Amino acid sequence: MNFSPTHKLDVYYSCRKEKLLVGTLLLQSRKILFEYSPDFLETGLELSPFKLPLKRGVHACNEPLFDGLFGLFNDSLPDGWGRLLIDRKLASMGINPMQLSPLDRLSFVGEGGMGALTYEPEKNPPLKSLHQKLDDLAKEAEHYQKNEDEKYLDDLLSANGSSAGARPKALLSIDEKDWVIKFRSTIDPIDIGPIEWAYHQMAQKAGLSLPEAKLFPSKLCGGFFGTVRFDKKKGGRIHMHTLSGLLHADHRFPSLDYSAVMNATSLLSKDKRESEKQFRAIAFNILSHNRDDHAKNFSFLMNVEGQWQVSPSYDLTFSSGPAGEHCTMIMGEGRSPNKTHLIKLANSHGIQAQQGKEIIEEVQEAIASWKTIAKNCHVSPSSSAMIQKALEAIHNESP
Repeated sequence: MNFSPTHKLDVYYSCRKEKLLVGTLLLQSRKILFEYSPDFLETGLELSPFKLPLKRGVHACNEPLFDGLFGLFNDSLPDGWGRLLIDRKLASMGINPMQLSPLDRLSFVGEGGMGALTYEPEKNPPLKSLHQKLDDLAKEAEHYQKNEDEKYLDDLLSANGSSAGARPKALLSIDEKDWVIKFRSTIDPIDIGPIEWAYHQMAQKAGLSLPEAKLFPSKLCGGFFGTVRFDKKKGGRIHMHTLSGLLHADHRFPSLDYSAVMNATSLLSKDKRESEKQFRAIAFNILSHNRDDHAKNFSFLMNVEGQWQVSPSYDLTFSSGPAGEHCTMIMGEGRSPNKTHLIKLANSHGIQAQQGKEIIEEVQEAIASWKTIAKNCHVSPSSSAMIQKALEAIHNESP
C-alpha cells in the first residue's frame, strides 16, 4: 500500500448534528502546530482550558509527553490493545508504524474516536464488515495475543474502533445502544468478567455515578463485562477529556496525587456536588483496592454550553497497581492508604467533615458486602477469597 504522510488535519467538534471546525493541526519542521478557527473562537467553548486555552494565534506544545501533541488530541488516540492492532495491520500492509507521526495516527481515527472530536481527511486502512459473536471475538483476541496471527486482525480492529486501554475490547451497537465490551487478557483471571461485574454492583451500592452495565453471557467463561458509552447520546456526541490529557500527566507511570484530581474537578466544574462525586469515586478506589487508578481512568464531560462535570466512573475492578502501589497517591501515600488519608483529602478540598465522613462510611458499607455480591455475580471462590483478604487488610489499617 502506498502511504503518504499527513501534514495537515482539520479538527471538528461533532457534538450536534452539524460539525463545527475547531481548528487545524499542522506538522511543520517536525513540530506540531495548532490554530483555532475564527468561528470556533466565537463560541467561547473551552475544550481544554489548562493546556490549550481558547486564544487566537498559533499554538505549539513544547512538552515531549505526547510526541508534541496537545493532550486534547492525544485523548483521541487508541493506546494499549488498540494501538497494537493498528500497528500490526499497518505492518502487514508494508507500512512501518515507527514512521507514523501523531497526525498520521489521528487521520486513522477520523470519526471513530471516543468523545466529540473528529479529524479530516480520514485515512483508515480497509477493513471488512464485522458479523461476529462475542465468543468468537474473545477466542480471536486470545489467539492473537498468544500467536499474533494476522488472519484475525481485521475482525479485532473492526470491533475495537479507537478505544483506549490495555484490555482487548469491542465497541459494538447492541439493541440500539453503543457498548464497550471487554475480553480477558492473557494475564487476567478466568473470571475477570464476573469480578468487574461484581465491582460494578458494589460501586452502585456505594452511590457512585456509573454507566449502564451488563455481564454478557458466554460459553467460554463467566461472561464479558460491558458498559454503555457515556460519550454518545441520541442526537450527538459528548466532549470527553481525560485527566491525563487535561493536565498532560503520563498515565503509564505514577504521576499524580489525588489532590490534583480534586483540584482539577473544582476548577473545571465549579460545583461542590461534582467535587463530592469525585471524592466518592476516590474513596471507592482506595477502599476497594482498585490500584490501577492512573490519569486516563478519570475523565470529564463537557456539554454544549461549556459546562463540565465528572464522567461516570469506569475501569473499576480489583487491581494491584505498579509494585503493589496505587498509580495515584493520596496525600503522599501510595502503598497503604486508608480512611485517615481520605479524611485529610476531604478536609483539604472543601468537603465538610460530616459529609466526608458519611461518604466514606457509605463506601465502606458497600465494600463490606463483597462476599455476598461476589457470590451472586458468580465470582470464583478462590478469587472472592483473595479479594476479601485484601479488602479486610485495608479495613484493618483504617483507625
